[in-house]
Amino acid sequence: MNQAASAIVLLSGGLDSATVLAIASGEVAHCYALSINYGQRHAAELNAARAIAKRFEVREHRIVNVDIGQIGGSALTDDDIEVPTTPAPGIPVTYVPARNTLFLSLALGWAEVLGAQAIYIGVNALDYSGYPDCRPEFIAEFEQLAALATKAGVEGGKLQIRAPLIDLSKQAIVEKGSALDVPFSETVSCYRATDEGRACGACDACRLRRNGFMAAGIEDPTRYG
Repeated sequence: MNQAASAIVLLSGGLDSATVLAIASGEVAHCYALSINYGQRHAAELNAARAIAKRFEVREHRIVNVDIGQIGGSALTDDDIEVPTTPAPGIPVTYVPARNTLFLSLALGWAEVLGAQAIYIGVNALDYSGYPDCRPEFIAEFEQLAALATKAGVEGGKLQIRAPLIDLSKQAIVEKGSALDVPFSETVSCYRATDEGRACGACDACRLRRNGFMAAGIEDPTRYG
């Protein structure tokens, strides 16, 4: 892996993206954080993203407004679709159609403007909910797209899409984040969090997060209730 001078880190405000920012901060001279207000159910994760970006002293943190809730089709953007509290076979209703494609595209545009050499994203293909845009194949193909669809790519530049958590279990992510002093108590992963960032403790994201802390033998600082 070539050392990048600058990179965009997609920062949702959750445990995974905060850990990715911590990783990138140790690998890249200048980190820029990008969060997306995409019409999600709550603003708690964006508030968490602000706090985490400040904690890691990113060069700049931008929040871009793109309301894909207008398209619907996901429990995370449509209040008429309930967030499930029990696992079910297949791709769950919490999948947001084309979300990571959109997020990476926005990051790609900003990377071109800044001349950044890498984009970091916290997708994970092991302890995740079956989302198709969290797979290694997707990341590899988007990197190819970036080479074809950008001025930098046409002129011989190389932009990497880095997904350092993609092969890790949630336990391993918690362990890595703990070693990097990620402020877990400031992160929000819950699909149904309150405006104050309190987690429901019942959704898929809460279940995976809680199990990760338990398996790692690390105290879970999540605020429930």
